[in-house]
Amino acid sequence: MNVAYSPEKNPATSSWVQDQGNPAAVCPLLHELQDDMYQKIAAEMNLSETAFIIRLNSKDDFSSGARFRLRWFSPTNEVPLCGHATLASAAVLFYKKKNVNATVVFETLSGELYVQQQGESIVMDFPLNKPTPLGLNEFKDIVNAAVGDQPVREVCLCGTTKKLMVRLADTCDRSVLTSLQPDPAVLLRVNTGGRVRGLIVTMIGAPGCQPGYDFYSRNFSPWFGIPEDPVTGSAHTVLAGYWSEKLGKKKMLAYQCSSRGGELELELRDDGRLNIAGQAVTVLQGILTV
Repeated sequence: MNVAYSPEKNPATSSWVQDQGNPAAVCPLLHELQDDMYQKIAAEMNLSETAFIIRLNSKDDFSSGARFRLRWFSPTNEVPLCGHATLASAAVLFYKKKNVNATVVFETLSGELYVQQQGESIVMDFPLNKPTPLGLNEFKDIVNAAVGDQPVREVCLCGTTKKLMVRLADTCDRSVLTSLQPDPAVLLRVNTGGRVRGLIVTMIGAPGCQPGYDFYSRNFSPWFGIPEDPVTGSAHTVLAGYWSEKLGKKKMLAYQCSSRGGELELELRDDGRLNIAGQAVTVLQGILTV
């Protein structure tokens, strides 16, 4: 088992601050486990996600294999897509297992995900999940629980990921976003229909300042046992399509404003998918006895 911090950022120096980014536990497995065991391990790790890398061919090993199964579990549920734990899994293969392939493929609940090394970064090929605009009064109870009386410019829903996206008005300062404290219990109580399984609050960035973020966000997932996810690749599969259209840009730099915080480099591809680039560092390695 490895615990890797996946800041999903490209720092200017080689130093790392371990209270930034998003930690994930990564478990390379020689064989499949029962589903309840995956969930028990993830609950024990108690991180936003625990990733399990499983060999597809018994003749492969983690150093030479190019294709693996990948599953992600929060403390309470299996999740269909996770960015930071995918990045951490690739980092374990590339950096700890010394995988010889320039690209590895993960078979997941969200299809095949290609991950490759590019210099000091790891680049993930992810689906693009563009949200659909809604009326401002739709899901008003969830929106009010999330942002209170702060002005809202737009509300969108991604049916594929079940993520509700709330865009704050452009008049809001970044401090408005960072000061939000939605109560997870209230979010769970007011969302009873099952159409929403994640909540993103976002606002336009300040590209004219250094380092020039195109947009900011925060991500809340109490429906998966995660009150707030620190840095969330899957949320940016929703955000990237939205902000690309609004800003007229295919390459963007985003910042997720959790208490840990993290940058994400985003690039919309011509084939309709999304590249998310970042880096990771392993901080703990050991053997898990089950």
